[in-house]
Amino acid sequence: MAQRTHDNPFTAVLSGLLDQRSKEARVTPIPPHVRLDGRTCLVTGANSGLGKGIAIRLAKRGAHVIMACRSGIPEAGEDVKRESGSDKVEMIQVDLSDFESIDRFCDELRNRNVTLDATVFNAGVVPVTSRKNKHGLELMFAVNYLAKFVVLNRLLRDGVISNAVYGNNSRADDPPRVIFVSSETHRSSIPIDFDHFGEPIEYGISDGVKHYGLSKLHLTTYFQELSRRLNPQGNANPDVCVHALCPGAVNSNMAREAPTWMKPILKPVMALFFQSPEKASIPVDYLVVSEEMGTKTGAYMHMMRVKESSEASMDPDKGALLWSKTEELLRERGVL
Repeated sequence: MAQRTHDNPFTAVLSGLLDQRSKEARVTPIPPHVRLDGRTCLVTGANSGLGKGIAIRLAKRGAHVIMACRSGIPEAGEDVKRESGSDKVEMIQVDLSDFESIDRFCDELRNRNVTLDATVFNAGVVPVTSRKNKHGLELMFAVNYLAKFVVLNRLLRDGVISNAVYGNNSRADDPPRVIFVSSETHRSSIPIDFDHFGEPIEYGISDGVKHYGLSKLHLTTYFQELSRRLNPQGNANPDVCVHALCPGAVNSNMAREAPTWMKPILKPVMALFFQSPEKASIPVDYLVVSEEMGTKTGAYMHMMRVKESSEASMDPDKGALLWSKTEELLRERGVL
């Protein structure tokens, strides 16, 4: 199949519509009677859109759901409780663009002795034009990729996610799962610029989607490298099951920063043709719940289809370089 490009909002919307109609083989959704009672699941960006849909679906299965959100507290949590019929739902505030907020969030999980069975990194941003966070880093790079690296480093180091690499109570018989919400835009991204890694990039509405794809290439390359590092034996008894997916086109609030003139076009198209957050949460549910995905690592899904991520994202040399460059960048800022 020819690679689709996502150079601007219109090609991205068109690609999303075409994805919905693909005839490729799909996996079967997990039936509603399969339960997650006694399991603790963390979902970032869970106050709205896809994240909220994921939280509702997991709460319906009986999981204790921790909603990590920048806003929407406590209203979104009350919505999830009501729609799922479960009271095992709580919210913790975190701003993933702010390293200090991330530290407080991770401290709370550690101090409460939380042990996560599944961690879903869903939160992401698509600003209409480039801007920096308080640390001087480009916002999409910081939230869509770098925050995941920082949070995972803490959760693994503190044993909130059990693992053997950090010597924290490996659960080889029942490994925890880490799931990243990525995007098929990573396939048509410009290459990662390792010579100017972390330097802010200027972009506007005409090329914002291109740089969104770059942030997802960072994330997808990281997902593959994390899977390799946590599971040096590959799929032979994985210690932590690390997976990623593109949920397809979702009618969510990701386009909230679109220009005023574009919103009257985008909103009806998204409402009519894009998946609801409830439907788009089904592949995430599969990665969290299915028995198969608890016995392997490094799986990438596009909606309900298992496939390989891009060749660039799977390159172990690029993965190792990304890891070292990220650690260097974070040490320069006193984060690691």
